[in-house]
Amino acid sequence: MGGALPGLGSVLVALSLTGCGIPIITFQSETKAEPAVTVPEPLVTGSIDKRPKSFGGEMSDEDWRRAHAALSVALDPQGNGRPVKWDNPDSSLRGSVNPTGLPYVANDLICRDFLASVIAPARSRFVRGTGCKPSGGEWELTRVRMAKSKA
Repeated sequence: MGGALPGLGSVLVALSLTGCGIPIITFQSETKAEPAVTVPEPLVTGSIDKRPKSFGGEMSDEDWRRAHAALSVALDPQGNGRPVKWDNPDSSLRGSVNPTGLPYVANDLICRDFLASVIAPARSRFVRGTGCKPSGGEWELTRVRMAKSKA
């Protein structure tokens, strides 16, 4: 580094030790983005959306809505573990949901087993199953099967 520019070597060394001192300039487009088109989400009417066939083909939508509400309360891990009853005077169907154990965790889901009854004028049945949900999520019924029926 001969004598052409005294001190240039020390300046270059100092710059290389201080890292990049050159500001990075970015440019943004000045065109305004079009507003996003919002598509409304479908209305969710309940956490257990599909009626299992083992609950019975004669159940109307209103029967299932009432049974579903009882299931949601009975499966709640904060619940008291007691049976939850439901009935529909218009169809003469009624029943109850009884949690059969404490809540437990399986595959990162909160689960609870239950025994439900569906009592109809002509035929009654018992349904065993398990409801599971992610923490803060929606219940999904698993392993639902008819336990036994009475005529």
